[in-house]
Amino acid sequence: MASKPIKTIIKLQLEAGKANPAPPVGTALGPQGINIQDFCKQFNDATKDMGTDIVPAEITVYEDRSFDFKLKTPPASDLLRKAAGVAKGSAVPNKNKIGRITPEDIRKIAERKMVDLNAEDIEAAEKIIAGTARSMGIEISK
Repeated sequence: MASKPIKTIIKLQLEAGKANPAPPVGTALGPQGINIQDFCKQFNDATKDMGTDIVPAEITVYEDRSFDFKLKTPPASDLLRKAAGVAKGSAVPNKNKIGRITPEDIRKIAERKMVDLNAEDIEAAEKIIAGTARSMGIEISK
């Protein structure tokens, strides 16, 4: 079976279970001619058990206006924010520390993100997550 010709790939980050036809969904998908309500229903059904996580979706739009989408793991910054219990990262991360997390938190986030990270093993993934935490002004307690 030949695959359908791809028209475009759209990447969106939406809160789990809360996609609706309003922007940014409508403005991103509308011009492609796909059924926005259909996408919202499928996305919300697929993410309804993920709580309040931000879920990146990669939507492949085909020439015949049909679509598929793949869900990715939530952004590391979102997971780190929740682990540290802060609303957002520091504006001046090298001077203003906004929170603290444990090495166990780093490992949990690294294990969850492993499928989307460009890392060979869990230690490399932990270094990536720790770097993100540092750049947000989150300290890692020893």
